[in-house]
Amino acid sequence: MRGCVFSDRVRQTISIGLRITVSTILGICMVLGDSVDLEAQQKGQWTPGQYGLNAGVIPDPGFTYTNTALRYFADTLTDANGNAISGVTGTDEFWHDENSITFVPKAKFLGGYFAPYVSVSVANGSVVGDIAGLTTTDSGGVGLADTFVAPVYMGWRLERADLSAGYAFTAPTGRFTPGASNNVGSGYWGNNILGGATVYLTESKGTSANLFVDWEAHGKKSGTDITPGQAVTAEWGFGQVLPLDKQKKKLLQVGFVGYGQWQVSDNTGATRLLPHYSVHALGVQTNYVVPAHEVTLFFKYYDEISAKARPRGRTFVFGGSWTRKSPDKSPTP
Repeated sequence: MRGCVFSDRVRQTISIGLRITVSTILGICMVLGDSVDLEAQQKGQWTPGQYGLNAGVIPDPGFTYTNTALRYFADTLTDANGNAISGVTGTDEFWHDENSITFVPKAKFLGGYFAPYVSVSVANGSVVGDIAGLTTTDSGGVGLADTFVAPVYMGWRLERADLSAGYAFTAPTGRFTPGASNNVGSGYWGNNILGGATVYLTESKGTSANLFVDWEAHGKKSGTDITPGQAVTAEWGFGQVLPLDKQKKKLLQVGFVGYGQWQVSDNTGATRLLPHYSVHALGVQTNYVVPAHEVTLFFKYYDEISAKARPRGRTFVFGGSWTRKSPDKSPTP
């Protein structure tokens, strides 16, 4: 299974809140606990649902290209206790298309493999909100989103486990203007510490348990006095590989996946009194793998079963990856 790339990485950096009329904002913020624009309540730069199965696996040596499309859709806004805010209708949704390049040299370093990567994305968001018949507005943005760069990322391949860890940052390359209705970027820098583990529960490595953790800290949002609070995301999965032919040239991997995300420190500035957000989801994942061609196609679906101080919705992820392996050195004649 180490010859297959299963991991899919998506970083959604659209700063979208439920933007409606001024009277609507005041009503919602009274429920949440502070009279400030709800747009300021961030979800975090890391979008949950990027990892599941094979969370600790890095690609084989060479160049790997991954394209990932992600759609998030929510029609419920929750308060600080996790209850749906009555009288609020509307949608919060976005499409996000990410293009990632990972380079893994053949030479080992510190007992593992160096695996830096960069992700460039475009996004399309839309938010429609309404409260008890008040004026409805529609907002969102389209264009280049923020850029995610992992200049230091390592992977280790053990007998019954694959591990990975590293540092990454989010560059605010997406369009952002305070108060604008067509923002695509977050408007601030982010720093991430990442780590993943895939433990093989059977000798054949067909059954696996997986865990991925991301910790993110944020800089000050451009043009404001707001610094969003830190967040921690945990993503997990239990999977099974099923050969589709006797030669095992085509494989199907299926499993259950889930995620949780928590804000772990207070915002500063105008949003300092907003409650901490959190969300939990359960879902399924399917991978179709052709090991000989280093090709993987994947699909995931998550349903958010609980959320506090943020929207609660559903996430769809699909895409594929391909690795151009580094050529083996020819033997000296």
